[in-house]
Amino acid sequence: MAKALVHSMTGFARAEGNDDLISWAWEIRTVNGRSLDVRSRLPNGYESLDPVVRKAVAGACNRGNAQVNLQVKRGEAPQAWQVNEELLQQVLEIMGRLETRLETSPPRLDGLLALRGILEPVEEDEDKEQLDSRLRAIEAGLNEALGALVAMRAQEGARLLAMVQGHLDAIERHCGDAADCSATQPETLRARLREQLDLLLAETSGVSEERLAQELAVLVGKADVREELDRLSAHIAAARELLNQGGAVGRKLDFLCQEFNREANTLCSKSADVDLTRIGLDLKSAIEQLREQVQNIE
Repeated sequence: MAKALVHSMTGFARAEGNDDLISWAWEIRTVNGRSLDVRSRLPNGYESLDPVVRKAVAGACNRGNAQVNLQVKRGEAPQAWQVNEELLQQVLEIMGRLETRLETSPPRLDGLLALRGILEPVEEDEDKEQLDSRLRAIEAGLNEALGALVAMRAQEGARLLAMVQGHLDAIERHCGDAADCSATQPETLRARLREQLDLLLAETSGVSEERLAQELAVLVGKADVREELDRLSAHIAAARELLNQGGAVGRKLDFLCQEFNREANTLCSKSADVDLTRIGLDLKSAIEQLREQVQNIE
């Protein structure tokens, strides 16, 4: 599958491994975030891996909140045991004192060994080479999990890319509809305003034609949305260029969404026509849908 041009910030991956003594599992979850925030949860004895985790995640992800967990369990290999001589001696002394007060049969060996703490597991000594080899294997598991995470974020990014492109197409159609709307044409605006002014003049006197022409020019300028449509077209082109560029473009796309929304609001505020207002509202809806998806892009 071709590499996605953009990546999602959400994903999950798990990688497992083991050696003769222990097994381990890495779990990595990422969600949306303004920047890269890495938090790790490591078991006792593995705290030294924290800088390794942070560096590895930073190399794989540009943005998002990442939670990295390492679980370590002892394997099922035969466990060596030893008797806690000190505790056993204390138990025997207590039983010796009780024998003079109670008439009981002597304790059985299996009963003594069943007492908690009498038998203790023996921790096997491992040399530095064995410990280093295990840490390298655990780090390899981290990289394996990160590889799976990046692949998942890329797959989700491909779906986001298709949706974002669809929303841009919808915005472009709405801009075309607005440009075609008769309410945006200066000639139509002048004719409508002239008709309204003629009705006003029929009931009013003392207003010069020059003053009326000035007022007409001001009203036409305020109702002309061609400048907003030109800027919206430029924003569409910029967004598509970013998507083709790929990489960590989520922040730039988020900024463009703000610019999209600003121009759409201005267009709606200028509209004095029902059809243009309807188109403007459809445009704002498409921009909001675009923004929601852009929030997920790395």
